[in-house]
Amino acid sequence: MIQKNVTAKVEINACGLQCPGPITRVYTAMNELADGDVLEVKVTDIGFTKDINSWCSTTGNTLIGVHEDDGVYTAQIMKGKTEQTLETKVFENHNSATIIVFSGDLDKTMAAFIIANGAASMGKKVTMFFTFWGLSAVKRRAHAQKNAMEKMFDIMLPADITKLGLSKMNMAGMGSAMMKKIMKEKNVDDLPTLMQSARNLGVKLIACSMSMDVMGIKKEELLEGVEIGGVATYLGDAQKSGINLFI
Repeated sequence: MIQKNVTAKVEINACGLQCPGPITRVYTAMNELADGDVLEVKVTDIGFTKDINSWCSTTGNTLIGVHEDDGVYTAQIMKGKTEQTLETKVFENHNSATIIVFSGDLDKTMAAFIIANGAASMGKKVTMFFTFWGLSAVKRRAHAQKNAMEKMFDIMLPADITKLGLSKMNMAGMGSAMMKKIMKEKNVDDLPTLMQSARNLGVKLIACSMSMDVMGIKKEELLEGVEIGGVATYLGDAQKSGINLFI
């Protein structure tokens, strides 16, 4: 929650802007403030609520609070750290991994989850950031109100993780069917099983809020437990990671 007794030095309205717009506006405004000054920003991008926490942690500023009112999110950020929030810097051991899943292909998405499972099994904290075509892996069938353009994307995109095609030799779906058959014969876990295994191991799944908006994917269409975030959320985890992959 925001604090009503806090007076903002600067107020900015970033409603309607998609990632990374709001974070960029915050960064620019904070450069003009002195330590201890408070910035208040209003946004409509739900991913910003997660982004701003990572941004403050990474840049050494203080998030006072975030409040939602009828789809508008208001955040108060103080430049610098208070005595209560000032922490001794701890050097990261980089015992974590981040994976951007850009592809919506069966084989590439499998590779991403195989690596994620392996890294998590070695004790690493793993974050998977799904953007653009990669969002198909974290979708589910759900009724959602959409406009004409969003419905067109809905028709063109795979309905869920079980409908992904191969990057090569897909042959209108025959290739992916053959691959799944061979995997079953060879006792290789299928993609839904790999995903569930990753989640059981504590792998964090994040859907890109900007890509969701562009491609008409609604919050209710995401698999349960999938978080929504933006570029600052990913970069906050990537900065502390020893392994960063783009698949």
